[in-house]
Amino acid sequence: MHDGKVTRGVQFGKAEAGELKNVGDPVALAMRYNEQGADEMVFFDITASAHGRASMVDVIERTANECFMPLTVGGGVKSVEDMFTMLRAGADKISINSSALANPKLIHAGAEKFGSQCIVVSIDAKKAGPEKWEVFSHGGREATGLDAIEWAKEAVSLGAGEIVLNSIDADGTKAGFDLVITRRVSESVGVPVVASGGAGNLEHMADVLLEGKADAVLAASIFHFGTYTIADVKYFLAGKKIAVRL
Repeated sequence: MHDGKVTRGVQFGKAEAGELKNVGDPVALAMRYNEQGADEMVFFDITASAHGRASMVDVIERTANECFMPLTVGGGVKSVEDMFTMLRAGADKISINSSALANPKLIHAGAEKFGSQCIVVSIDAKKAGPEKWEVFSHGGREATGLDAIEWAKEAVSLGAGEIVLNSIDADGTKAGFDLVITRRVSESVGVPVVASGGAGNLEHMADVLLEGKADAVLAASIFHFGTYTIADVKYFLAGKKIAVRL
């Protein structure tokens, strides 16, 4: 989300550079996916401003009133108080990324206050060399020098109950998920790992769950632009003997 609207970019395209495509109203889209049987909705707010925060709270409140699936919210959450604001608005989980990198103790503080099941650490990873993926912060703009696998392990040790792994290289390309880094992280932590970035067809979804060993798969473009419905994905996965909630 950017300025209260759902947007899509490619490889973390920037709003200021005009690289984002406006997709539509978040509540209307959420209601569509609720009706289609989505298991969870994830809102990432890329507007780091007071206006962005106010619009996000409004969106979460309206969505929670209309939809009956878990809502995960991330973007600009920098304190336990920010977490509480989003949870009070109707979020079920809080996703933190740059703020967790700047202050890892925030993971522990959030888990201690609300429970590990509430705290999701989102990791933006980019391939930096053979068998190496680096963590980036601030929407993929700033390199941290951290190894993605090591950071995932640290986040879980601090209390994160879930990892959302975003591949910057694959984001919005529809060319498939980064199976290798997904598998590496999944094998390294004892909490659910959600694969994000690269979904282009049904095979990609199955591949990252089977070969990538992800516990769940997150997608945006293929749903926003009507390429597939949630049911299309679920019945395809069920045909591959992957456990889904039909």
